[in-house]
Amino acid sequence: MYQKIKSNSIKPMKVKSKLNKKFIPVSIPYISNQDIKSVSKVLKKSWISSDGPEVKSFEEKFSKKIKRRYSIAVSSGTAALEIAIKSLNLKKNDEVIIPSFTIISNALAVIKQNAKPVLIDCDIKTWNIKLEDLEKKITKKTKAIIITHIYSFSNDMDKIIKICKKNKIFLIEDAAEVIGLKYKKKFCGSFGDISTFSFYANKQLTTGEGGMISTNNVNLYKKCKSLRNLCFGNKQRFNHEDIGWNYRLTNIQAALGISQLKRLDKVVKRKMYIGNYYYKRLTKNKNIYMTPPKISFSKNIYWVVGIVIKNKKKLASYIIKRLANLGIGARPFFWPMHEQKVFKKMKIFNKKKYPNSSYLGRYGFYIPSYPKISNTEMNFVISKINKLLK
Repeated sequence: MYQKIKSNSIKPMKVKSKLNKKFIPVSIPYISNQDIKSVSKVLKKSWISSDGPEVKSFEEKFSKKIKRRYSIAVSSGTAALEIAIKSLNLKKNDEVIIPSFTIISNALAVIKQNAKPVLIDCDIKTWNIKLEDLEKKITKKTKAIIITHIYSFSNDMDKIIKICKKNKIFLIEDAAEVIGLKYKKKFCGSFGDISTFSFYANKQLTTGEGGMISTNNVNLYKKCKSLRNLCFGNKQRFNHEDIGWNYRLTNIQAALGISQLKRLDKVVKRKMYIGNYYYKRLTKNKNIYMTPPKISFSKNIYWVVGIVIKNKKKLASYIIKRLANLGIGARPFFWPMHEQKVFKKMKIFNKKKYPNSSYLGRYGFYIPSYPKISNTEMNFVISKINKLLK
């Protein structure tokens, strides 16, 4: 299943080799001079808030990039998920299958619509959903599934689409973490009935905060566009037709997004180089597991460079603290949905167990991998991690 990729097949950006002696953070947004010029240009105009010409242009350019008919720019990836779920007109106690190993936004979007989130465990090797368990989770109440591409690879979309069509359920594709990654030559985020993206500061494409919804369905497009903007009335503007949100993206953010989109492919290649650089040097350590650079149907985008401790002698939280003392930033993996304090209080998941998600939550962490990190800095990180996980 796993294939090798040559580390020199992707050329790195020009970065300084000098070691940052103070602190190496997990992430630094890549903001170019052109980004600054693009934002400054909009600031000089009178239209800096939402729904301006840059917003429309960003939506059109994004749709063209991923080959979707419609895109709606929103204020965050969480906003995109909430709008996407509401657009499906779910009824109380309708079921939506979501990963147990994911950001809490997936579950919140479902719960806020009085629907029921149903968890599926992750695959221990790819960290995406355990595909062999998917059909077992489908019932007569299942109306949709949220497929989140986690950290590294695309999910196997051909198999997932086949299951969704067979069972007549909606596919929501959460591509927040894999902007620019392809599954069989098609961009992630181009497969779902409705797809969502995040443009948070640590993403391959950032607007600081922000997100996008994409679809080929004109009815879903119209519904999402209305929900984004408080569902203003068509005939009487302030006579609202439904309960929506002010989840709009500003013209300033859109200008940054347009500029960032131009070099997305370059940033993705750089992220792959960084991930592969770490992979070749850290996986020599028998106590470390990392996702490989490539599997049969997807390259690894390495949105974050994740490490899982194999021997379970030390928790990720311990390693993160030790790295911080050494001047290296690191963050824990997602904490599984079934172990969230808020959901335990609400008694949503009834003490069910999802062992792979629990394992990754305790023993997984990720390390500095921003586009302009230097080889010198990566070598420093590698040396310290290898010592801590001997």
